[in-house]
Amino acid sequence: MNLHTQEKIIKNKLGLLNLAHELGSVSRACKVFGYSRDSFYRFKKLYDEQGEDGLQEVSRKKPNYKNRIAKEIEDAVLDFAIEFPAHGQLRASNELKKKGIFLSPGGVRSIWLRHNLQTMKLRLKALEEKSAQENFILTEAQVQALENAKEEKIAHGQIETLFPGYLGSQDTYFVGTVKGIGKIYQQTYIDTYAKVAFCKLYDRKNALVAADLLNDKVVPFYDTHDVKLLRMLTDRGTEYKGQREHHEYELYLTIEEIDHTFTKAKSPQTNGICERFHKTIQQEFYNVAFRTKIYKTMEELQNDLDKWLQHYNFERTHQGRNCEGMTPMECFEKSKHLAKVKMIGYNPTESQDTAS
Repeated sequence: MNLHTQEKIIKNKLGLLNLAHELGSVSRACKVFGYSRDSFYRFKKLYDEQGEDGLQEVSRKKPNYKNRIAKEIEDAVLDFAIEFPAHGQLRASNELKKKGIFLSPGGVRSIWLRHNLQTMKLRLKALEEKSAQENFILTEAQVQALENAKEEKIAHGQIETLFPGYLGSQDTYFVGTVKGIGKIYQQTYIDTYAKVAFCKLYDRKNALVAADLLNDKVVPFYDTHDVKLLRMLTDRGTEYKGQREHHEYELYLTIEEIDHTFTKAKSPQTNGICERFHKTIQQEFYNVAFRTKIYKTMEELQNDLDKWLQHYNFERTHQGRNCEGMTPMECFEKSKHLAKVKMIGYNPTESQDTAS
């Protein structure tokens, strides 16, 4: 840029500053010279600090990305990527906020890009290399991430849900056969809006235990918060479907005035919210629990399961729709007023079997 051009630029900027002073109006001066108010205050700051030299056009240089954030923050983001390689940028951002490190998901990704950690595959590779070099003991989260690295992702359908209590999802999960205890089944309930979850273990799967979960944990929870559970979504298993007058689960829903909706035949993905939760609980709870402890009774396992559910509902951030980084209970508390507001326009006769 030649000297004549620089002088012209400086003259315009000085003229803007002088006119604003004479008129006593920044807005009017900016309108005359065609500058924004932000530009005016930037020019004024440069002039106050450096005089006319500060008003010269500075050649555009490539930004030094490595200096954009503090080193300790960048190190924390990198450490998190290695400690939890299966977590994405949104989950990483939310979990780091709990440690007092406020960085957007985009900021997390920028750091990962600079260090070639932007995909789970790359983060797992970095974990393996670091483990080989430093010979440290892997955490359960790291082991699980490595074990699941080659698993295929399962696509699940979206469920229409309008507010907490609008639609609950229930499913049976076979935990396994434990020596000295026998077969263990888990009844799972999830509020499809807030993602609050309840689970209870049984030695069988039938209509009675399916109803027991609702009666023991689910309905009392909604009653405590003065929220009505309106509908249930289940598959067509014998524990959930049968002749109403002889089926404990169907009878219980009738007594509690809860509508019953079924997943489409041969399409378990329509209850994908439970499928996703079962994958999470297997990875984060059962795989860890059975490796670190020998259970002699179902009650012992239920106690540890309840502790994990406390963590899941109150401490673990959820990245799904509606939660968007909140914990399930935070989402529930924040949105439960919608249940009372929108219940006014709710017509239970409109709920239909998804198979129809």
